[in-house]
Amino acid sequence: MTLAEKRANRPALPKRAVVTGGMPYGNKNLHFGHIGGCLVHADTLARFLRDRIGAENVLFVSGTDCYGSPITEDYRKKAASGEFSGSIEDFVRFNHENQKATLTSYGVSPDLFGASALGRAAEIHREVSAWVLRTLHENGHLKKLSSAQFYDPERGVFLNGRQVIGRCPVAGCQSEKGYADECDLGHQYLPSELLEPKSALTGVTPELREVPNLYIRMDEMRGLLRLWLNEFATRERARPFVVSSVAEFLEPPVIYCKRELLDEIAALPLPPYEVRDEGEKKSSVALVFALLDEREKACAALSAAGIRFRTGKTLVPFRLTGNAEWGVPAPEIDGLGGLTFWVWPESLWAPISFTKAALETRGGGDWRDWWCSPDAKVIQFIGQDNVYFYGPAQTALFLGMQGKDPVLPPPDGALPMADMVANNHILFFNKKASSSGKLKPPMADELLRYYTPEQLRAHFLGLGLSIRSVGFQPKPLNPDANESEQDPVLKEGNLFTNVLNRAARSCFYTAQKYFGGKLPPVLVSAEALEKAEEAALDYERLMSRCEFHQMMNLLDAFIRDLNKKFSAGMKEAGDDLAKIAPVLVDGFHILRVATVLSHPVVPFGTETLAEYFALDGDFFSWERLFTPLNELAGAEHVFKFLEPRVDFFARHESQLG
Repeated sequence: MTLAEKRANRPALPKRAVVTGGMPYGNKNLHFGHIGGCLVHADTLARFLRDRIGAENVLFVSGTDCYGSPITEDYRKKAASGEFSGSIEDFVRFNHENQKATLTSYGVSPDLFGASALGRAAEIHREVSAWVLRTLHENGHLKKLSSAQFYDPERGVFLNGRQVIGRCPVAGCQSEKGYADECDLGHQYLPSELLEPKSALTGVTPELREVPNLYIRMDEMRGLLRLWLNEFATRERARPFVVSSVAEFLEPPVIYCKRELLDEIAALPLPPYEVRDEGEKKSSVALVFALLDEREKACAALSAAGIRFRTGKTLVPFRLTGNAEWGVPAPEIDGLGGLTFWVWPESLWAPISFTKAALETRGGGDWRDWWCSPDAKVIQFIGQDNVYFYGPAQTALFLGMQGKDPVLPPPDGALPMADMVANNHILFFNKKASSSGKLKPPMADELLRYYTPEQLRAHFLGLGLSIRSVGFQPKPLNPDANESEQDPVLKEGNLFTNVLNRAARSCFYTAQKYFGGKLPPVLVSAEALEKAEEAALDYERLMSRCEFHQMMNLLDAFIRDLNKKFSAGMKEAGDDLAKIAPVLVDGFHILRVATVLSHPVVPFGTETLAEYFALDGDFFSWERLFTPLNELAGAEHVFKFLEPRVDFFARHESQLG
């Protein structure tokens, strides 16, 4: 594509943007996966958009997810052992403050990092939650269903989701743990389908008792959700693995059983089904049902007959309420009172609550202008395990908020079908690490003992998590590391600590040595202007698509070319000022553009570097990005004096010596 074509085909950016980052649970501090697998990526896009469309037009919100069974279970254990003293609210506040501090250390810069149970954000979140439930009820999308919930007869209590541990019933699932109605890989199923359940409190096999709750029947929206997925698949930020993962949930209800059992099954009084046989290489066949209720009747009949089976992924009713004591109170509807919201649905609309809270801190504004306006865009960063919730579940909720008969595309003023930017797993070395699994992940703060936050930011962005799961392999934490080999985590950071650092110092020291700290009075060459503009346009396209690893490759080529051309030009010029001047002017212009483009990746170093340019106005604004530097600076402009051996992008102290 020529430069003229790139100018004519720039991405259509929104006038306003909301960027959300996946919410960490409030039972612990942040581990490397929270930072490296999601929040650095969200922050990078938010910083780019602030520079590109104006900080006043961007809201980056996230927060601590204060409710849910992992939190109540961890609090119960730590309070019982004496490890923590205080209320559960004190527990989540302690973890929330630690999470905020960690984000600050890494340069992650949300406009609001709220907490669903704390402060003003919590008050707004309760109001929004009640509004959502009442609206869904008024629109006819709520169902009161009695579902089986696990009950520990020895303790005499109902068990929350994480207090039940078994095996996931979804065929082919490789999760380490299955909980009451979801496994640790995010597969959803009915509690009655969990295999080999045990109470985490006593170890006994819990009973299933019927409990009424409010649900949204996602299975009744299958047709609309398929239309949504078809449209979502065409978006520039849609990851192929996300599209295929969601498509699996939109399949009809299926039961898998051994082929040799077909005759025995045919003799049972099952609802109508079709047999899907994928050939002799498969040991099982699929029984395909038209409706979820029919599959559940078939499951009950097969269980009664002692026939083993597994269920396939499909849409199941999405539970909105529960009976957990620690939760957002749910308004009474259809005679059901005293309930709280299940954590997953309320976390899906928590970004709306946080948007409202963030706007309050800005002095006001209508959240609908940010979420429901056709010239606004909501971009949500999540991990691979949460695709089900932010995909079909959130979409079904937002469709239900439209009215009795929702449509696609949503009308103006309705909640949008948000962009979902999901990353694959960031592995610890070559295995998936999980706080609830066998392999524990390193905490984010621990990594700062060995690396600067900017070295880590650059590395996480360069991993290519949009394409595949990738191992994070820090040499200081690798017992099998070869001392003679370079630390793979430093590869991307070296671009800044070595190459950009050297180029910046060379430009400033040359200006100080030969021109009194000023730009010489020559124009930026057409070649340098075009090179910088072409790099910026390519960068803009990649950032718009959230293709961060390719963006890092572009920066690498652009910055290394700057350093190479400047060094070669200065060597050729010798001490001839007439030859030095154009090399320096071109170098400074490209250095300024490289600094702006690097800002979302390495904010600390670039903001320090920007101070030495000493230019008026917002250095990082794209409004002046293509203006030649000598026009911005003027003939008498003096750069800030750079002392000897100053590093804009420093190595970690552990790497020195």
